[in-house]
Amino acid sequence: MMVRRLFLCLVVTLSLSVRAYSDDANAAYKRGVSAESQNKYDAAYEAYKKAFVLKPQDAKYIAAYLHARTTAAIEHIKNGQKLAENSKLDEAAAEFQRAMEIDATNFVASEELQRVTILMKRNKTAAVANVPNPEARSGRQAEDIEGPLELEPSPNAPISLRMTTTADNVYRTIGKIGGINVLFDLDYKPQKINVELNDVQLEDALKMVAMESKTFWRPISSTAIFVAAEGKRKELEPNVMETFYLQNLSGPTDLQEVVGALKGMLDITRIQVNAIHSSITMRATPDQLVLAEKLISEYDKPKSEVVIDIAVMQISKDRMRTLGTTMPTSATFGPLGSTGASGSVILGSLAGNSLGTSIPSATFTALLSDSDTKVLQSPEIRALNDQKAILRIGDRVPIATGSFSPVVGGGVNTQFQYLDVGVNIDITPHVHSEHEVTLKMALEISTVTGSTNIGGISQPTIGQRRIEHETRLQDGEVNLVGGILEDSETNSLGGYPWLARIPILGYLFGQSNKDHSQNEIVFAITPHIVRADEITDENLRPIDVGTGTTIGLRYKEPRKASTGDSSLAPEAPLSPNGTTQPRGVTSPSSTLPKVSKP
Repeated sequence: MMVRRLFLCLVVTLSLSVRAYSDDANAAYKRGVSAESQNKYDAAYEAYKKAFVLKPQDAKYIAAYLHARTTAAIEHIKNGQKLAENSKLDEAAAEFQRAMEIDATNFVASEELQRVTILMKRNKTAAVANVPNPEARSGRQAEDIEGPLELEPSPNAPISLRMTTTADNVYRTIGKIGGINVLFDLDYKPQKINVELNDVQLEDALKMVAMESKTFWRPISSTAIFVAAEGKRKELEPNVMETFYLQNLSGPTDLQEVVGALKGMLDITRIQVNAIHSSITMRATPDQLVLAEKLISEYDKPKSEVVIDIAVMQISKDRMRTLGTTMPTSATFGPLGSTGASGSVILGSLAGNSLGTSIPSATFTALLSDSDTKVLQSPEIRALNDQKAILRIGDRVPIATGSFSPVVGGGVNTQFQYLDVGVNIDITPHVHSEHEVTLKMALEISTVTGSTNIGGISQPTIGQRRIEHETRLQDGEVNLVGGILEDSETNSLGGYPWLARIPILGYLFGQSNKDHSQNEIVFAITPHIVRADEITDENLRPIDVGTGTTIGLRYKEPRKASTGDSSLAPEAPLSPNGTTQPRGVTSPSSTLPKVSKP
């Protein structure tokens, strides 16, 4: 007896606990619905999360929790991006961090947080020191690359010159006239040339002398140039090796596309691809690696991504009316026997047998049927840029495609393929910017409407309504795809001729049937751009990359110290032969110090 009581108490306790958990989960779910209707995404997420924790097996709570988690994370990402655009990096980082706490699988939040963290570090570094670090790696930061450098001669007046002497003297003379410094490679042996210049600008004069003497010169500051023999370009340029790890591109095809761009644009031939680690290792000049880093960063961007809300609405209306009498249209005449038959009319007798006919019964029907059906499906698709997203909701129906008879054993073997019947949606998005997206869509609603016997095999008949089109929409713009309307009306009348057509009284001699059916399909397509291609001013800024045969870059000048302390200025670089050059003047083969952005 004691054991039974304990058992009953345990059962009652468990039942009350389960009911309490169920009530708490439902209450939390209702709070989430209320918060979501007020656009309080964090509160909705917390409420749905509590309902999910209490009843993790309930599909309703699972779907609500996952949807709220994605929505809340996206909202924090959008807030963070707005703050980052307004240079509020600390607040933006907090928003991205909160998005990662809500949805750890959202890599957009992690990428944005990493980007903001890098910007914060760069700003902090620029505030602490405005001079290059002598211990920095030989490679240059892409953002330190200047635009095309222009010489600033003083005075900037046309040059008229007639000389027959060695090329170095001509260069020095033009430099003195234009107020620029001219440096020469120690291995350069000038040849005697004849120069005649009449009212030409400084740069044009230098180009003429270079062509005449088969030399090359490059501006290394606004008031200095470096001259060397044309054949020593590659000899004077050092080579370094560096490995670049790609974060967003993977697979041999994507990596080979980047390698093709590096070879075609920068003429880099020593490249090794590691598809396992998504890395590219190159050996090239420092300037080539700087451009390679810039080019790879522009290729290695996360693909644009779109979340597409699809509302599939099917509205069916069926009006059916049946009114009138089903009258007998035939009678049987014959012998009824000696006693007759119940429900028969005796018309006479023949040879002792009664002759008669049976009278069929008549039925009066008055029926009105009115039905409305509204089927609503609201799936959500998340797709990458230019990648097809496929949604199938329904059944797979077997369709016979052929048959054959085996040589041994007889019989017929039939081959089948399966056809998707239901809601079939194929969408390929293409994001143009942060605000517009093109959707290439194939929308289909299909049902099994009947069956047909073909060759002894019952084949299903598929009713299909399909739309294929392409449209360009704004972010959040709703596109209604309707007009797939099926409207049918059937009228029938049965009864005695002429009598059934008498107004009102005709219902006593006949029956009329009227069936009016409407079936309409409406799609509501709403794209939401999660991520668009980020094109910055740095991507659009032109940079000086050198000549058609040689890569050569220029870098920003270091900011001068306000106190005049010469210790803050970079060390003077060395020429290829080891001699010290004047400050601010470098040779093409020297390793330039890294310069922080001012």
